[in-house]
Amino acid sequence: MKEMFILLEKSLLGAPIQFKWQKHIKNYSPCHLFYLTFILCVAMDWDVDGDTLAVIAEKSTCIYLWDANTNKTSQLDSGMRDQMSFLLWSKVGALLAIGTVKGNLFIYNHQTSRKIPVLGKHTKRITCGCWSSENLLALGSEDKIITVSNQEGDTIKQVLLKTELSDMQFSMMRSENRAITTENTISVVVGKKNLFLFNVNCPENPIDLGFQQHYGNVVCYHWFGDGYIMIGFSHGYIVVISTHFQEIGQEIFQTCDHKDNLTNIAISQSLNKAASCGDNCIKIHDLSELKEIYAIINLDGENKGLGCMSWTDDGQLLAVATQRGSLHVFLTKLPVLGDTFSTRIAYLTSLLEVTVTNPVEGELPVTVSVEVEPTFIALGLFHLAVGMNNRAWFYALGDTGVKKLKDMEYLGTVVSMSLNSDYAAVLFEGKVQLHMIESEILDGQEERETRLFPATVDEYRILCHRLTGDFLIYGTDAGVIHYFYIEDWQHVNEYRHTVSVRKIFPDPNGTRLAFIDDKSDGFLYCPVTDAVYEIPDFPPTIKCILWENWSMDKGVFVAYDDDKVYTYVFHKDTIQGSKVILAGGTKVPFSHKPLLLYNGELTCQTQSGKINNIFLSTHSFLNSGTDSKSNELRQILMQTLTLKRFSEAWEVCKLLNETSAWNELGSACLHHMEVEFATRVYRTIRNVGMVMSLEQIKGIEDHNLLAGHLAMFTNDFNLAQDLYLASSCPAAALEMRRDLQHWDSALQLAKCLAPDQISFISKEYAIQLEFTGDYVNALAHYEKGITGNNKYQEHDEACQAGVAQMSIRMGDIRRGVNQAIKHPSRLLKKDCGAILESMKQFSEAAQLYEKGQYYDKAASVYIRCKNWAKVGELLPHVSSPKVHLQYAKSKEADGRYKEAVVAYKNAKQWDNVIRIYLDHLGNPEKAVSVVRETQSLEGAKMVARFFLQLGDYGSAIQFLVMSKCNNEAFTLAQQHNQMELYADIIGSEDTTNEDYQSIALYFEGEKKHFSAGKFFLLCGQYARALKHFLKCSNTEDNMAIEMAIDTVGQANDESLTNKLIDHLVGESDGMPKDAKYLFHLYMALKQYREAAQTAIIIAREEQSAGNYRNAHDVLFSMYAKLRNQKIKIPSEMATNLMILHSYILVKIHVKRGDHLKGARMLIRVSNNISKFPSHIVPILTSTVIECHRAGLKNSAFSFAAMLMRPEYRDKIDIKYRKKIEAMVRRPDTSETEETTTPCPFCEFLLPECELLCPGCKNNLPYCIATGRHMIKDDWTVCPYCDFPALYSEMRIMLHTESTCPMCSETLNTANIKKFADCTPYLKPEETTNK
Repeated sequence: MKEMFILLEKSLLGAPIQFKWQKHIKNYSPCHLFYLTFILCVAMDWDVDGDTLAVIAEKSTCIYLWDANTNKTSQLDSGMRDQMSFLLWSKVGALLAIGTVKGNLFIYNHQTSRKIPVLGKHTKRITCGCWSSENLLALGSEDKIITVSNQEGDTIKQVLLKTELSDMQFSMMRSENRAITTENTISVVVGKKNLFLFNVNCPENPIDLGFQQHYGNVVCYHWFGDGYIMIGFSHGYIVVISTHFQEIGQEIFQTCDHKDNLTNIAISQSLNKAASCGDNCIKIHDLSELKEIYAIINLDGENKGLGCMSWTDDGQLLAVATQRGSLHVFLTKLPVLGDTFSTRIAYLTSLLEVTVTNPVEGELPVTVSVEVEPTFIALGLFHLAVGMNNRAWFYALGDTGVKKLKDMEYLGTVVSMSLNSDYAAVLFEGKVQLHMIESEILDGQEERETRLFPATVDEYRILCHRLTGDFLIYGTDAGVIHYFYIEDWQHVNEYRHTVSVRKIFPDPNGTRLAFIDDKSDGFLYCPVTDAVYEIPDFPPTIKCILWENWSMDKGVFVAYDDDKVYTYVFHKDTIQGSKVILAGGTKVPFSHKPLLLYNGELTCQTQSGKINNIFLSTHSFLNSGTDSKSNELRQILMQTLTLKRFSEAWEVCKLLNETSAWNELGSACLHHMEVEFATRVYRTIRNVGMVMSLEQIKGIEDHNLLAGHLAMFTNDFNLAQDLYLASSCPAAALEMRRDLQHWDSALQLAKCLAPDQISFISKEYAIQLEFTGDYVNALAHYEKGITGNNKYQEHDEACQAGVAQMSIRMGDIRRGVNQAIKHPSRLLKKDCGAILESMKQFSEAAQLYEKGQYYDKAASVYIRCKNWAKVGELLPHVSSPKVHLQYAKSKEADGRYKEAVVAYKNAKQWDNVIRIYLDHLGNPEKAVSVVRETQSLEGAKMVARFFLQLGDYGSAIQFLVMSKCNNEAFTLAQQHNQMELYADIIGSEDTTNEDYQSIALYFEGEKKHFSAGKFFLLCGQYARALKHFLKCSNTEDNMAIEMAIDTVGQANDESLTNKLIDHLVGESDGMPKDAKYLFHLYMALKQYREAAQTAIIIAREEQSAGNYRNAHDVLFSMYAKLRNQKIKIPSEMATNLMILHSYILVKIHVKRGDHLKGARMLIRVSNNISKFPSHIVPILTSTVIECHRAGLKNSAFSFAAMLMRPEYRDKIDIKYRKKIEAMVRRPDTSETEETTTPCPFCEFLLPECELLCPGCKNNLPYCIATGRHMIKDDWTVCPYCDFPALYSEMRIMLHTESTCPMCSETLNTANIKKFADCTPYLKPEETTNK
């Protein structure tokens, strides 16, 4: 708060003073402050309008009246001889009440000069009083009586109190009935301690409020707010009490503002402040937050203390009188004056100081000292104007400083002024004067220096105006908005509104204009398109509108009143057209006037002469962080979409990462016709269909056509149709309606847009009507759809088919059937037949089925008609078993069994076929044949009964088992000694353990051990099965031992195993069994190591006996099983298998005439000749011969020399002996060198038949087709035994052989494939342990 001036005691003679502020002032400049210092002054008061000041003095019977307008004083004679003690003007009229020291009352009507003397109103001095808003006068006197009188002076009520009265006020105490708004309560201080309240309408229930003693005496009090009273006490306390019905007398607030004493309190309702004075200081409280002290003013020089204190009505000035006779006046708030141009602000910071600043660009503030206390401020690009009344002062704002240019007087009091870079526009008395700020007019352009609008006096009154860079825009009482183009110096546009235009607010470019009319409604006008849009939800209290100055938010503007700022957005390009929407509202702090809006930040001017920034709630996303919660992010997303801030919305969607959020953004982009951005959004969420659709319309320039497509994408089809019809391609509306199957709309559009499409649309519409069951209209549209043009034959056929079907459904069967028969479609005949069948028109239905070659359907319907003749004709074409069955039953009933059997067969009713063969045709062979083919259970029972009647028990048992009648079959077999047959039959069926046990027990009783053991094994009784197998006779010995081995293998019981081993080695009967059984036992028990050893022994025995193939098969079988179990192959087994396989390959090679390969294999065998003791000489002889043939002369000589040993010489075949002897006598040591091939492990080159690599010391895998070691690049395997072979050699061998040389499985060249990677076959893991 700033001290305006001070009147010292020297000028006031040091006496205590009284003062009164003039009432109802708009600013302080015309306000008068009257103060009287002489002791004789008793009271003074201003009338309700602030025009007349009344004063009374001691020892005087006159009233002094001073007129503030004429500055003249007059005296009013009361006619009474009493001295005056009280004076008060009415709150609402020109009535003046004067009280005397003797209790008399004088009422004076200043308007009519009527005087009403009222004698004896009180018996003693009138000390206090007050007027109500209903012109009731309450008076208090030293006689301790309160009187309430009307404006005529008549006493209405009176109340007697016990002590003296002071400080009486009228106000309104809140009751339960909140509708009461009249001043019904009188409050008065009683005895300086209590506050007495009574209702004039209910005086019998007064309220006497007492306070704590340490507060001191009541100094003064004031009503404020909604029924609250602030009371000041002499000991420095301030107390606020409530008069609400529920909390009457409660202390809402209490504080000690002053340590020693309190002399006065004052409340400004307009400023919402309260002031208290005492202890040489003034303390200011905000009524909305009483605990906080708003300001403290110290008056250190006032040692005698402070006196009375008062605010002006508008709260701008606060005056305080002191006990020593000085007066201090403080400025509490400045007039809120300010203006903007672009982002620059000019605002009043002191009574004679204006500050110009640019908060957006961060320019340093410029202070301009002005010569007067302005009532208006205007800011331009280079200038500042201030003024009052009809004068204005212009200042140039340059880089070097502020320069005063000139001052101007206008023809009337200035209402408002607006500046641009060159011109000023001034509104006064319904006119606007446009003039240049700095005259730089060239010769011949004097008329452009100034112009007055309107040109004629009585044409219209201008109510508002604004100046932009290019235009002067003004609104008139006739509702016309004029655009005056400064460059051309002429009017270029006007808009006529229905009522007066009160205020206008153009955007910075003047291309959009918001205005408020005389009904307080808001509108947005676009002069380019001459379109007007009503601003929705526009409050009638709006004072001003500000446009957003941020270039990216051109369509945003705010409207504000005293409490709130409303944010609006103008959406220019939407699929629904241009419109204004309300984005939201923001509370405005008390006494803040918005001046500038930039990027959601509102710069406001305060009463203290400062500016303050607040953020609009609609732009809260600008201050949000990335850590916002999901609900907050969704709210932010809605804000950004409303403001068309799509880039910010994109970032919010990335944070939310929800498909729904992306879809909302995409929908908003479609709504605002942002095709590129929408494509980007839908591509992000992988909405392929929408992206493709948007890509197709991206290049469309026709606004309505593009909007129509987008409206269709958002499912607003009616809007889309309107837009299509207004576009350059109205046929798109028809295409859309057809795609949507809106056929009524499509037909209406087709009549105007494409008459040639009506037939096709009618057909589609008819299909839909048929689907919904509206057959009458469907028939009509099908008929309308027939074109009769051969070009559209397929279309016409579809319509004719529809006519046929609808005719039948409508009951015109003859027409429908004829149409269907003529129609080439089989399917139509079927559909029409189905419709007729559902209508029970069987004859016609069958006819159509037959015509359509649906013989099954036709026969079925003919059967329903009992038309068997027709059925018989159609039967060769019928495939339905149901039809054949019905026909068969009919023929059987007629006794025509052969035809019935054929029909039953066609119906696949095998039980009936068997029954007819047995019962009627006497052909059991056919019946048996059918049972065996079909496995019919019921048929088997019938055949079984038939054979039982004939006494053929074996056949009966067989068919009983087949029919699952095992108990009957068992009983029959037992009775007729056919158990072996029964057992054979049941052994091949799915039988239960109980059945097997029954058979086993039977054979056990019959001492047939093998059969008993077999069936005990099947039912899982392994001990009993083994017992019987071991008891078998020698004739069954081999089979019994094999079965015993299977039993032990399944039982997995150690005791049974030991028992069988004892039997095999001869422990039980002294007769050892063949070793192969022991091998089979180990295999059954999965004891593969023991089985391997046994297999080697068996193979050795077979080899010694010369059974080389058997030995090979035993070793191969064991080798395969060990490999499958991933058990390491014994080296002896692998070596023996390799040697035996080499021997077997000899025959294959020799037979094919490949003597070199045969010789190489024989050399390998001969080098291990000890393993072939039975055929040493023959093998060596063959080796000598094959080596000789293959050119291996040295090898032939070596083995020939071996044959010449005494033990072999005599055993040589005579026909070869001389040749061999000749080889030995005349040796030829020449020999073809063996070809070398790389090792598959290390690529070392070694002879192709060598199986041990000298490079890596690995045993090499050998080819089962040649016996050579394997090569990486020529690798294949047998698909059955998985042994490797050289791919090329294997193919050659399979040209003459048809089996694998290792496993003897059938092979051909198609079975083998070349391997690109043979690594798995070279890994040592293949032959490792489990």
